[in-house]
Amino acid sequence: MQLTPAQRQYLKGLAHARHPVVIIGDKGLSPAVVQEVDRALAAHELIKVKAASSDKVQREAWLLELCATLNAAPVQHIGKILVLYRTAENPAIALP
Repeated sequence: MQLTPAQRQYLKGLAHARHPVVIIGDKGLSPAVVQEVDRALAAHELIKVKAASSDKVQREAWLLELCATLNAAPVQHIGKILVLYRTAENPAIALP
């Protein structure tokens, strides 16, 4: 899934006030974490995921892996926060 720069900017604004709903802990991106991210995307469309790792390259790899696995779009990676978006069957967020 690809987002235009305008769509990405819009989603960043919506994500600003949200809190992380999933945390990737010390054990990394386990199948259970991927399943929870999938559930959260189905429920909310736009989510924040907090990564415990201090390695930026690792966090970026997790973001790309989650997006590829769950057919989601990366919105933002800032610090230890990853923002993902996936359109729901009945979208609550109308993209510009």
